[in-house]
Amino acid sequence: MNWQFLDTLLTRLRPHREALALALDVLVVAIAWQATYLFRLGFERWFSARPDYDAWVLLGLLVIYAAVLWALRVPKGMWRFSGFGEVKRLAMACAGAGFIAATLVQMSQLYGVPRAVLALHPLFTLMMLAMMRMGYRMLYEHMRSRISGSAQEQRRALVLGAGAAGRLLVAGLQHTQGWIIVGFLDDAPEKLSARVAGVPVLGRLEQADELVSMHGITHLIVAMPGAAMPQRRHALDVAGKVGLPVLTVPSSEELLSGHSVNQVRDIQPEDLLGREPVELDEGGISECLNGKAVLITGAGGSIGSELCRQVARYGPAKIVLYELSEFALYTIEQELTEKFSQIPLVRLIGDVKDLEHLRHVFGKYKPQIVFHAAAYKHVPLMEEENAWAALRNNTLGTYNACLAAAEHGAERFVLISTDKAVNPTNVMGATKRAAELVISHLAGKGYATKFMAVRFGNVLGSSGSVIPKFKEQIAKGGPVTVTHPEVTRYFMTIPEAARLVVQAAAIGTSGQVMVLDMGEPLKIADLAKTMIRMSGKGRREIRIEFSGLRPGEKLYEELLLGSEDTTLPTQIAALRVAVLGGQMEEGGEIAELLALLRSELRGEDSASVKALLARLPLNYRSAPS
Repeated sequence: MNWQFLDTLLTRLRPHREALALALDVLVVAIAWQATYLFRLGFERWFSARPDYDAWVLLGLLVIYAAVLWALRVPKGMWRFSGFGEVKRLAMACAGAGFIAATLVQMSQLYGVPRAVLALHPLFTLMMLAMMRMGYRMLYEHMRSRISGSAQEQRRALVLGAGAAGRLLVAGLQHTQGWIIVGFLDDAPEKLSARVAGVPVLGRLEQADELVSMHGITHLIVAMPGAAMPQRRHALDVAGKVGLPVLTVPSSEELLSGHSVNQVRDIQPEDLLGREPVELDEGGISECLNGKAVLITGAGGSIGSELCRQVARYGPAKIVLYELSEFALYTIEQELTEKFSQIPLVRLIGDVKDLEHLRHVFGKYKPQIVFHAAAYKHVPLMEEENAWAALRNNTLGTYNACLAAAEHGAERFVLISTDKAVNPTNVMGATKRAAELVISHLAGKGYATKFMAVRFGNVLGSSGSVIPKFKEQIAKGGPVTVTHPEVTRYFMTIPEAARLVVQAAAIGTSGQVMVLDMGEPLKIADLAKTMIRMSGKGRREIRIEFSGLRPGEKLYEELLLGSEDTTLPTQIAALRVAVLGGQMEEGGEIAELLALLRSELRGEDSASVKALLARLPLNYRSAPS
């Protein structure tokens, strides 16, 4: 038997499954009526003993059964999953329809219909309906085992993209237990109606919706790792509108790092950004880092750990990991030891607020390149009870690290800053803006060290970011919480941000703030909707709730101050330069601030911290609570 043909026939009939199921059930009711007469009267009297109006009784019976079966949603049941639960529902339908039919026949005084036939017909009908479903399930599972070697329910996939990646994907998944690749979708005219790796190209990308229902598709796989970002984004948009789970193959970068093309994965937020890969000056970065001692503060954090990975690629003489969290330090140290075993690591528990310890570390290990990623960054947490801790860690910690670097002859010092430092409305942003101005202040003091800052927006997947929270909420079935319908943010992936920070270290000059090209800002609500769609869920299944802006949050973020009307281009298109003035020197605010932070004061209240920040030239305006 041609099992593949049968499978294709069944999938083509699947869009009409409910109507066909009801028609077959009604046919079985009619056959059961005849079988009941045969059982009650025997062959000799099977037809002769029936009343003249039996055909009309049967017609009424079919209408009653059809109505009851439809009311109990029996035709919606999936026959290939039929079990005891389905039999119970059939029993309810047969009992209900049989009772209604028998009552109406007796009330109509149609005594020519034997009572035994009225009583036995529901039982015959139940047995035949159940047998039909069990028989279909047995046939279906046998067909599955003959086609794929397993009777398990298959994941039936359409692959968007009939190129080399799609061909490799079919080779890897077609005979994998649990997967059937039904066909390809591709917009290339020469590929339409062709076969790739033995699998047909069924149509264009825009036909995904109609082909999904026609072929009983359960998953869509986007296999276009080498396509331009607009094409890849278009494919994801088309797939997301279908309402099924969407998977993708690894990106070009993931393939280069050792992933296999048939390692399909869920759609990640970075897949939705639609950004072209950043082109770096690999030679310049290598010259800056190769053979150098590199120190990274906050080495176990989201950005700090990725900086460690990126720096390690360029063969530094050693990496000094400076981290306050023991667990975070252990985690990144284990990873680097496994992946870059040839690079010496110095693993230090340390606090950037401890200047003497920093001086000891810099004096002992003589780092030449410093990346300062240690910071408190969670806006709502820093806004009230932890405002003083944020000011000391983010601003005093930056000054301490800068001073230790300058005193011990470090070549370059790079501060990781944030778009929230621009016209800040929250304590976290204001303390990072103050840290930028510390950089500017020390850059004018004649040290050999080149001080610079790199400013960028939200990083996808970093600790405390919105993306992991959305994923968790979707996995739980919602709701997904967004602060405001109009809130927008700039986004960048962690590896992209870290690579540009490393690039900035190679090309920056002292006193500069390097601004990363963050692309177009995204509405957080739109991102939430897209993530829900890509999970195969609908807005009715997972709703979005708006909780209101949290303390210190803006509707939108900026990457430049209003006074920074122009930026200077660099040889790297994704990096531009905004030169900061020496505002901190006016009135000696820097000396006053740093003296206060080094004092013995403990736990200043948030109102005092905000008042202090408001006196500094930070363009800080505390958002109303």
